[in-house]
Amino acid sequence: MNDNEPEEPSVLDYLKSRLSFGRKPKIEIPKSSASVARVELAQPASSSSQPSVISRQPSTPFAWLSLIALGLALLAQLMFEPDQPAVLTGIALYLMALAFLLWAILRGEWSLAPLAESSSGNDPLTFHPYAFLLSIPFVILAFLFFTGNLYTLFNLTLWIIAIALLIGSLWLVNPDIPSIWQRLRDFISRREWQIHITRWTLLILAVSVVVVFFRVYHIQQTPAEPFSDHAEKILDIYDILHGQPHLFFPRNTGREDLGMYWIVLTVWIFNTGLSFLTLKIATISMGLFTLPYMYLLGKEIANRRVGLLALFLTGVAYWPNVDSRIGLRFPLYPLFAAPTLYYLIRGLRTHSRNDFILSGIFLGLGLHGYTPFRVMPVVVLAAIVLFILHAQSKGARRAALIWFVIIGFVSLYIFIPLLRYAQENPDIFFQRTLSRVSTIQQPLPGPWYQIFASNVWNALRMFNWDDGNVWVNSIPHRPALDIVTGALFLIGVVLVFARYLQKRHWLDLFLLVSIPVLQLSSTLSLAFPDENPELNRAGGAYIPALILAALALDGLITAIGSDKKRKILAGILTAVLLFWSAAQSFDLVFNQFDQEFRQSAWNSSEMGEVIKEFGLVYGETDTVWIVPFPYWVDTRLPGIWAGIPNRDFAEFPDHLADTVPVPGPKLFMVKADLQIPGSNDQKSLDILKQLYPQGVLSLHHSPVPGEDFWIYFVPPK
Repeated sequence: MNDNEPEEPSVLDYLKSRLSFGRKPKIEIPKSSASVARVELAQPASSSSQPSVISRQPSTPFAWLSLIALGLALLAQLMFEPDQPAVLTGIALYLMALAFLLWAILRGEWSLAPLAESSSGNDPLTFHPYAFLLSIPFVILAFLFFTGNLYTLFNLTLWIIAIALLIGSLWLVNPDIPSIWQRLRDFISRREWQIHITRWTLLILAVSVVVVFFRVYHIQQTPAEPFSDHAEKILDIYDILHGQPHLFFPRNTGREDLGMYWIVLTVWIFNTGLSFLTLKIATISMGLFTLPYMYLLGKEIANRRVGLLALFLTGVAYWPNVDSRIGLRFPLYPLFAAPTLYYLIRGLRTHSRNDFILSGIFLGLGLHGYTPFRVMPVVVLAAIVLFILHAQSKGARRAALIWFVIIGFVSLYIFIPLLRYAQENPDIFFQRTLSRVSTIQQPLPGPWYQIFASNVWNALRMFNWDDGNVWVNSIPHRPALDIVTGALFLIGVVLVFARYLQKRHWLDLFLLVSIPVLQLSSTLSLAFPDENPELNRAGGAYIPALILAALALDGLITAIGSDKKRKILAGILTAVLLFWSAAQSFDLVFNQFDQEFRQSAWNSSEMGEVIKEFGLVYGETDTVWIVPFPYWVDTRLPGIWAGIPNRDFAEFPDHLADTVPVPGPKLFMVKADLQIPGSNDQKSLDILKQLYPQGVLSLHHSPVPGEDFWIYFVPPK
């Protein structure tokens, strides 16, 4: 060999290059060797000669390591199921899965779909100064006239004009691209309409049918009963329908307004009245409107297959399904968090100012929704900071700061009504938040930093281990994710973190960092750490979590291979995993959660039926009362079932004598529990027997064990 010629790469060099984590493998082939390779490729080798390593084109190795890692992760997650928990075994299996997963990553076997390429477009950073300046007096006037905690036609008009002027001053119009209105007009004006349906369209439709089924199935039965928060909300809606359109609803430590007006709209559209069903229809629709943005987010971050997987996993998952069908404002958090994140991420990729305006619109609307959404400005700030600190922002750092200001201005204009209320009533507006993060309601049970650190740990393990002890919207002390999604989520975390170490892309780090930030409304419960984690307060966190799970599954499909046989295998495996996820989620929602909820909630619907039947027989319900008892039914709820949402049927034992002068037949419902000593309201029964010796006592038997109640009927004289 000539000493001047560079050495050819050895097998050891090749292995080093493959294991050079975070760096591209570099093996330089000398020109002489390359020429030899070309000669060998041109001349077929004899049977006695050894084939050249360089000229050989081996097929892609099968993804055994990835499948082993997945299998171990699924077994590990199975160990955290509450029926037969084996936590230490689960942790050991997860560590084994991690080892095989890292091996698969180093071999380049299991990798993620590449992030969408950034655009080279530039924001001209221009605006219409006259429209912008004109918006300022309008927004100031709107702020001043949003007084008395009421919307009026005048202050609404000022507010809408201010928002329109601001958006109009900032919105960029591309004359080369027809607007949506132009495209719609052109479509309608055509003589013939052509709609192209592809296999992908049919696949999206099929997935949409499945997820809609999961969200609306058993809408009347699951959950079966309302609780006190629903009574408060019904009264708020009653106020709106009777001429009190509030900016903020101070009942029960305060609620923002958007969810209330959404329910009013539901009443008008479905004509279901002030009922528990109306509340569930409204919140289920909120959950459904979140799903398209899960698809768009997955597509924006990676590709349309990731979007479709994210849509399916979110649509069938137990956590978002229960949150959206409970009839409270919980789904408003992810409903507005998802589009805020989508337009923010797309804007940072495309440098499109209009995306930041849209992100600001949804950020402002979300602040009118559900109190935990108040952490979203921190999430937006984190995204902008991470973008600026990474190389992807080169040439756009100054613009990124301006985009952040645009988001802030747009969201502030939309937030103006609540800002006015907060300025007038800061104690009421911030009461719900301050009661959890400060000592205004009770002292902190320990040093704040220790409580916060413990809360963060508990919140992070909610996905795969323990989702807390709140029964109203979860199955206490089980993982928030099903077995398949939980395993894929942790695999996705590792894959994204590994890619970040290699590519240093801001979006990978943001996907990971956004999870604990989106959980802050739960983890900042310092005064009541037992309330953490709560699925509703951390609801925004399921967005990145399920995107990570979809990324992992998409990467596995790619790892298995692209030839025909491997595509079939990948399809079968994907179908099995998705069916397993859907089947377990179905059981969690419609069996386990449904049964536990019925056991924990009082049977106000049965009492409502008694009231309704009494009204049908005697023509009135004014002589029906419920005797309150500690930790029993909220006496406002039966009236909702009976179609009387504005009456509290309570009549305390000390005031039962006040019912004697009231003429007509009478009916009293009293707490009954003959199994647990002290739970039977014998005192009230004795008073009723003394006041009405002619009364008839009967026991109403409930199909739910332990929820029977006494009916004391007093016939008319």
